[in-house]
Amino acid sequence: MFEAVLFDLDGTFADTAPDLAAALNRLRADLGMAPVPPGQLRPLTSQGVRGMLKAGLAMLPSDARYVEFYDRFLHYYSQDLCVETTLFPGIERLLDGLEGRCSPWGIVTNKAQRFTLPLLARLGYAKRAACVVSGDSARRAKPAAHPMQLACSLLARRPESCLYVGDDLRDVQAGRAAGMVTVAVRYGYLGDGDPIENWGADHVVDHAHQIAALAGIN
Repeated sequence: MFEAVLFDLDGTFADTAPDLAAALNRLRADLGMAPVPPGQLRPLTSQGVRGMLKAGLAMLPSDARYVEFYDRFLHYYSQDLCVETTLFPGIERLLDGLEGRCSPWGIVTNKAQRFTLPLLARLGYAKRAACVVSGDSARRAKPAAHPMQLACSLLARRPESCLYVGDDLRDVQAGRAAGMVTVAVRYGYLGDGDPIENWGADHVVDHAHQIAALAGIN
């Protein structure tokens, strides 16, 4: 039985895609452009702001106004970061099961702390998480092992006793680099990169109830 379960945030713990798409479409509206259907942007959510700007505005970091639009995107997102965001099906029940047996759970994300903490607070889980490690909490972000190691330190748990769940190749790479058992979820924001089966995760699941089974939650 695992002593702790750690989750990536966007695309694993919470479905944040609708609010991220809304921020991008506010940028498009500023430019007189029609909105992009949220479903079209969904697979790109795990690529962060860079992926969203590329998909929605054909904008690259080398563009002269990239920093301006990057900052405007984050400003719009910060204003409405939890309007349509919800937990993925089965996550709440999984957390209840973990807490019921006094097993800690936490978040390890590349999302900046200034968004991570308010989002978890609005969802009602900021105080329930035993640890929250954001993209700017450790010396390096995922796929480096540093955030995972920090989470283990905060939980006072050995990496090999922790299950890490994510929806991106970087999640698997970071978890494996730290010595954790890794779980890749199909329900997340899978793009057009390598198939999830090729990521090297210890387990691949379709639903949170399968994570519960791996964690020993009935």
